[in-house]
Amino acid sequence: MYTTFYKLRAEPFLLTPDERFYFESSVHSQAMAHLTYGLKRGEGFIVITGDVGAGKTTLVKRLIATIDPTKIIAAHVVTTMLSGHDLLRMVAAAFGLKDLPSDKSGILLKLQEFFDATHREGRRALLIVDEAQNLNEGALEELRMLSNFQVQNAAPFQSFLVGQPQFRRIIANPDLEQLRQRVIASYHLGPLNSLETGNYVLHRLKQVGWTGDPSLPMSAIGAIHQHTNGIPRRINTLGNRLMILGYLDELHAFSADDVNRVAADLANETDSADALPVPGANGAANGSGQAGNPALGNRLDAIEDRLAKQEAITRRAGTVIQQFLNLVNSDTP
Repeated sequence: MYTTFYKLRAEPFLLTPDERFYFESSVHSQAMAHLTYGLKRGEGFIVITGDVGAGKTTLVKRLIATIDPTKIIAAHVVTTMLSGHDLLRMVAAAFGLKDLPSDKSGILLKLQEFFDATHREGRRALLIVDEAQNLNEGALEELRMLSNFQVQNAAPFQSFLVGQPQFRRIIANPDLEQLRQRVIASYHLGPLNSLETGNYVLHRLKQVGWTGDPSLPMSAIGAIHQHTNGIPRRINTLGNRLMILGYLDELHAFSADDVNRVAADLANETDSADALPVPGANGAANGSGQAGNPALGNRLDAIEDRLAKQEAITRRAGTVIQQFLNLVNSDTP
């Protein structure tokens, strides 16, 4: 809806990681430098961690887009709770291996043959593991064992491990000492500062053809940073809601108050979901619960206010759509 209103080619604040929107902040450039260093070394593990929504997957996609496929075969896997055996199957499949045997030794043999063939072609294999905090000790040990493969005294296989901050605690386990010894570089991807937050917002807008409509003064940018703490995914969520508000209210300039209003709505949604009462629990939601429990009454009032706001937005959107239909019908011969 708002893309047409603001004459944009696409939505600038989608939550799906897209390397075309990659923004080289100070922290992202540092993380990319660590990954590039790892590629040049051609061995061992690189560990990148960051909070949820920090831009880790976008970083990975950007890296893959810059890799020369004639030199490196890159595979990107997103892990869940996998056993070591299942992880090996996923790795083999990610590199395009077919007809995998059911036993572990057979899979390892297939991978060894793949690494040998890749080396003969003058290439090497790079595995990028996303959500690495989901890997258990056994799965991490299997990755370490893969790093032991050699072809003519060269390492044909390398791993980059990307995960949330708790992954650092996982690999600190004394039982993973051998893996830690193979980590050649590690970096934690932090949030954007206030200036970078503003540049990030404008960067994403410009990527879809923004020419200044809507305008975003520094006060609005400051409010965005305050409410998102510089986390890219939070910025995207807030930015998308802000654009919807602008479309519905026909705004061509956003103020700090507009940002605060959208942020308050998002906070209310989260609070209302977390605060929904459980019927009959501790007598809190029986027939007289609201009168006897002021806190519950306040929660219910907040939910009702939120529903009222949603209904108002729906009515406003319906009005806009109806105006559009009337305009189309009036132009019909």
